[in-house]
This record gives sequence, structure tokens and C-alpha cells, in this order.
Amino acid sequence: MTKDKLVIATKNAGKAAEFRTILKPKGIKLLTLADFGNLPEIEENGQTFLENARIKAETIAKLTNLSVLADDSGLMVDALNGEPGVHSARYAGDHDDVANNAKLLANLAQVPDEERTAKFHTTLVLVSPNGHQLVSEGEVRGKILTAGRGENGFGYDPLFYVPELNRTMAELSATEKNAISHRGRATKQMMTKFDEWWANNENFSD
Repeated sequence: MTKDKLVIATKNAGKAAEFRTILKPKGIKLLTLADFGNLPEIEENGQTFLENARIKAETIAKLTNLSVLADDSGLMVDALNGEPGVHSARYAGDHDDVANNAKLLANLAQVPDEERTAKFHTTLVLVSPNGHQLVSEGEVRGKILTAGRGENGFGYDPLFYVPELNRTMAELSATEKNAISHRGRATKQMMTKFDEWWANNENFSD
């Protein structure tokens, strides 16, 4: 029995890097789905962020017999009635950032600046092999620009403008982004109860 491994349920290098930065002080060995070559594709068919995050976490915990941190995150644009929402990563193509951003801009082409408000949302689910769960959420509000700015981040970051900082998510350093992002806020909420959850989980590996 070990308690030093946690699987981050993603193959997205950018997302994994954000979690590694935040979880580094815990001294836990962090793995990602890229470390497992034989895991089946998981169908994220939930109707909410929580359902999708829970599907990923519970499925991977059963397959690996390790504790898992899964998130489901998305962009919710007010003028598009909350789209792309849970379909953010596959809005125009499967995890195709360029296509997704192009579709978003096209759908907002006739929307004036003052109506381009949006928010990023993240739901995090931690699951241990014994089924013990911890759920947290985070959001950040902003607006969608008419053209991308910045080279950092991933996904919709170049289009998501944060008024308080006068910059897009893609113009922030990793530290700056973690301080205010939806994922950063959800993780901070999670970390307030992480030690208690970690002490009570059971993490088996060979």
C-alpha cells in the first residue's frame, strides 16, 4: 500500500503543468494518463461538469487502483446561452484549439463588445480507490475578444480577456494564471480539505 501517487486524469500537457505547480508542495508523485498506455477512451457523456469529472475520476480509479484527480472545465458565453459549456474541448474538433477558437469567433461575429461576457468554470473531483470523494468548483469572469492575444496557456485562453488585469489568460504567466483562474480557484478550494482527504484515502499499487 502506498499513499504517494496521484493520477491527474488528462493528457493535456498544459493542464497537467498547472496541477503540478499547485500540488508540488505536497510531495506526491503525480502521474497523467500519458503514463498509462493501455487505458480505454472514456466517454464523457454527462450533462454537467460534475457528471463528466466524476465519470473520469471513478473510471480511472477503478482501472489503475490509484487515487485520481479529474476535472471538467469549460467556457460559458452568455450571448450563446452558455455554450460551448461541457462541449468546450470538442466544440469544432476534438481538442482542436484553433478550430474551437475559430468557431467561437464566428458564432460571436455579430455580437457587440459589451455583450461578449463569459466565464470559465471548473469542477474538480478527487476519488480514491475506496471511493472517498472530494469535490470543488471555481469560476472566473471575463469577456471574449475579437482576436486572440498572448502565447501562453491553451484552449480559449488567447480570447478570454480578464478586465481586472487588462490582459487575456494567454498573456499571463503560469503563476499569475493559477492565482485567478477557474482551475486555480477550484484547486485552492480543494486544497483546504486535501490533507484530510489524502490522510483518509487508500491508495494501492503494485
